[in-house]
Amino acid sequence: MTNVSPVRSFNELIAKHAATQPNNNATIFNGRKTSYGELDKVSNRFANALLGANISKGSRVGILAKNSDTYLQLLFACAKVGAVAVGLNWRLSPAELSYIANDSDMELLFVGTEFFDGAQTVSTAAPKLKHIISLNNSHPHWPTIHDWASDVDTPPSISVSPDDAALQLYTSGTTGHPKGVVLPHRAFFDPWIYDPDPLMAWNEVSQDEVCLLAMPFFHVGGIGLCFMSLRAGCSAVIVPEFSPMEFLRLVPEHKVTRTFLVPAAIRSILLLPEASSADWSSLKLVIYGAAPMPEALLLDAFKILKCDFTQLYGMTEVCGAVVHLPPQDHIEGSTRLRAAGIPIPSTDIKIIDGAGQLVKQGAVGEILLSSPAVMQGYWKNEDATAKTLVDGYIHTGDAGYQDEDGYLYIFDRVKDMIISGGENIYPIEVENVLYSHPDISDVAVIGIPDDKWGELVAAVVVLNNGRSPTESELIDYVKTHIASYKCPKKIIFTDELPRNASGKILKRELRKPYWESLERKI
Repeated sequence: MTNVSPVRSFNELIAKHAATQPNNNATIFNGRKTSYGELDKVSNRFANALLGANISKGSRVGILAKNSDTYLQLLFACAKVGAVAVGLNWRLSPAELSYIANDSDMELLFVGTEFFDGAQTVSTAAPKLKHIISLNNSHPHWPTIHDWASDVDTPPSISVSPDDAALQLYTSGTTGHPKGVVLPHRAFFDPWIYDPDPLMAWNEVSQDEVCLLAMPFFHVGGIGLCFMSLRAGCSAVIVPEFSPMEFLRLVPEHKVTRTFLVPAAIRSILLLPEASSADWSSLKLVIYGAAPMPEALLLDAFKILKCDFTQLYGMTEVCGAVVHLPPQDHIEGSTRLRAAGIPIPSTDIKIIDGAGQLVKQGAVGEILLSSPAVMQGYWKNEDATAKTLVDGYIHTGDAGYQDEDGYLYIFDRVKDMIISGGENIYPIEVENVLYSHPDISDVAVIGIPDDKWGELVAAVVVLNNGRSPTESELIDYVKTHIASYKCPKKIIFTDELPRNASGKILKRELRKPYWESLERKI
């Protein structure tokens, strides 16, 4: 079967599966199996309780919790009353959580036990927040979700359109305060309605498959695979948070067929001594994205996991994936391994220069994306929306080019580009070379201030255990692969690189010690 979807909203999706396959497993969480029929009824009970708490169409409802089956039930409950679910990044500080709760106009918050302290702080910072519900253990002042839930398991009589807002996902905030990206129901369905396309065969999911949901639901990548699974009506194994050892255990136990992982997660799996002898036989497809994938890491993954791979490129503002690199292009030695891929059938790409003009084919410029999944806008931020969403195209802030076959190649974030002696240097090109060095486990390349050149290329590296190459050895290694002006002039050794929840390296944190006293203009 293909993933041509006859539905365009969360409500239609769950109603369809509850009617056609009520007894089939929808989710498996900590050994607890929930059928599609049960998922429908439980979400109805939660939806009716939301109405009882005066949550209405357009109300913002927060979820501060790790992945669970209950988390998904709440997403559908919100959808059934027209409320907008706001997934909170539980890795954030209480101050950051408070900012989002206040910015989103959150009226009700569901919270996992381990985040009670953060929720307490949030409760004093969000004036519209009237209710806090515990998802697990009891709290002196907050009811548990099962005590709070309604006894009525029939669906509310609320009209919800595919154009209505469904989720409000906050950007990772790598350059400042996070912004609330408002995504309509249709964004999770319309891009995947297309005529048969052989290059999209990886997106054909049968009902007997099993997806492993290991990435956080507050991130568009994590929730994206969730809806791939639910659109197809197959089973989803949910883990609270990613663990390489748990991943290694769950794949053979549940005969997992596909999953989505960020490159940092793939790296942590491959570093396990048990990985090379583990049973990966059920695994058909690993989808990866959300951060750059070093080619050397990808080749290692080929050898150990022995399954198909698909790369997805997109961003929260287009509901995740709009470009794909299909399994057919994952061939060792192919130059296409460095590509993000080709647009999915419903997507259009433009590449523009600094003046907003289209560049020639093969020239580097800023990537613009148009898709049926484009956001409604940034919540309460018209200025930022107007700058990012122009004439139906999202300005990504990524620099790249398309080749003669339409394949998109990402050079880097425009703001991460290094200008040294008037030359534009894209860090990812240098990082790919360094990552291929056998002594390097992880790497990030940044620009640091220099009186003569404006910026110098510096590499921040994490070494493999027991390895101790010198700075000059690593610089000489890079010089054998790329032009000398692109090579690092400085190597900074560290134990770990700072990353956000989606696995992206926080280069602003690496640059801060060098630039905090200067005004950096790129």
